[in-house]
Amino acid sequence: MTAIANHPQRNTLRLQLRENLLLWAMRPEQWEALEPLLVIGDYRKGDRLARQGDEEMVQFFILEGMVKRVVSNPEGHEMILRFAAETEMDTSFAAWRLRTPIPYSIVAVTKARTAELPMPRWVEFLERQPEVKLKFEYQVMKLMSEVMAHTITLHLLDAPGRLSRFHRKHPELAGKIPKKELAAYLNLTPETLSRLKQKLGRQ
Repeated sequence: MTAIANHPQRNTLRLQLRENLLLWAMRPEQWEALEPLLVIGDYRKGDRLARQGDEEMVQFFILEGMVKRVVSNPEGHEMILRFAAETEMDTSFAAWRLRTPIPYSIVAVTKARTAELPMPRWVEFLERQPEVKLKFEYQVMKLMSEVMAHTITLHLLDAPGRLSRFHRKHPELAGKIPKKELAAYLNLTPETLSRLKQKLGRQ
């Protein structure tokens, strides 16, 4: 982990960070306060940024690549809850507030780079920046609603409906998610997903 100021690509990293949907509107003095708290994390495909059951929590801003939230049971069966790519974030803020272990893992779908900081330091920063805190808490609620809606979708919609809803709700991710990952997210086999894509493509 390297601080942004000491990183050889620091100018590029600063530009990427300023494209983040949560942070882009921050004032210069807020950037000056936040940047020294951040370190850069580089992850390979399949690396775990956070593990289900962890009690040490981190705030992640995705600079490159894509990550996913995953829950697993003791038998090893996994369910993908959501994806996050460049300009987005992932967080264990709700668990931190509730003083519970992280209820999911955050895993690199592709090679990924993040700017990150420990949750206590992020919360301290937010307490001094009420407008950023308000936007962040809204984003956390939006993410939780998104995960709930996805879980309901798996139970209520058939396979074509699940794929159509994904394309309607997440057009920015179309073509970016590996087929195997998207199939798992939609609770389909890769073969079924391929057939559905071909069928929808002919309509």
